[in-house]
Amino acid sequence: MDNSKIPQATAKRLPLYYRFLNNLNHQGKKRVSSKELSDAVKVDSATIRRDFSYFGALGKKGYGYNVEYLLGFFRKTLDQDELTNVALIGVGNLGTAFLHYNFMKNNNTRIMMAFDADPNKTGTNSDGVPIYHIDDLEEKMGDVRVAILTVPSNAAQEITNRLVEFGIDGILNFTPARITVPSDVRVHHIDLAIELQALVYFLKHYPLAEDE
Repeated sequence: MDNSKIPQATAKRLPLYYRFLNNLNHQGKKRVSSKELSDAVKVDSATIRRDFSYFGALGKKGYGYNVEYLLGFFRKTLDQDELTNVALIGVGNLGTAFLHYNFMKNNNTRIMMAFDADPNKTGTNSDGVPIYHIDDLEEKMGDVRVAILTVPSNAAQEITNRLVEFGIDGILNFTPARITVPSDVRVHHIDLAIELQALVYFLKHYPLAEDE
C-alpha cells in the first residue's frame, strides 16, 4: 500500500508495536489481543485497531492477532531487513551514551561512525565505532544519509549546513537549537529539557485519574 497515506501519528507508533511483538515472539507467544497490546504499549485498543486497519485485515474478531504473522508484516513495513547506517555528530556525554547503546541490538539501524572536535577523542573508537575529527566529516561520511546531532547548540546550524551540503536525508536533533533545513531533508527534534518540563507541568496540572 501507499505508506504516504498513513497518518504520521500512526507511523510513529509502528516501531512501538514492532518491539512488543518481537518480545512476544521471543517468549513463544502465538497470538495477542488488542487489549493485551493496549496494556503493554499504553495505547488504547481503539487506536490500535484503527492503526492496524490502515494495513487491511491483520486480525480476526474473537481471535486477536497472530504474533508471528504480525511481526513479519511490520518487519517488512518498517524495512527491518534493510540496514540503515547512521553517523553520530558530537561525542559528549549524550553522544557517548548513544555509542554504548548503539541500535543494532534492537532494530535495523547502526551507528557506523562518530565525529567530534576534540583531538583527544578523534582517532580512537568507542564500542567498535571509529571517532573522526569533525573537519573530516565530508571525507568520511561515505554513503551515510542519516545523522544524530548531539553537538553544542551554538554549533548545531553550522554542522547542519555541512550535512545538508553533503546530501543528508534525515537528522535526529538532540540539541536545543531549532535547526533550519531545506524541504527535502527531514528533521526530528528531541529536546530532553523540554520533555522534562512538560512532564513536570502535566504532573502538576493534569493529575492521572485514580484507579477505580
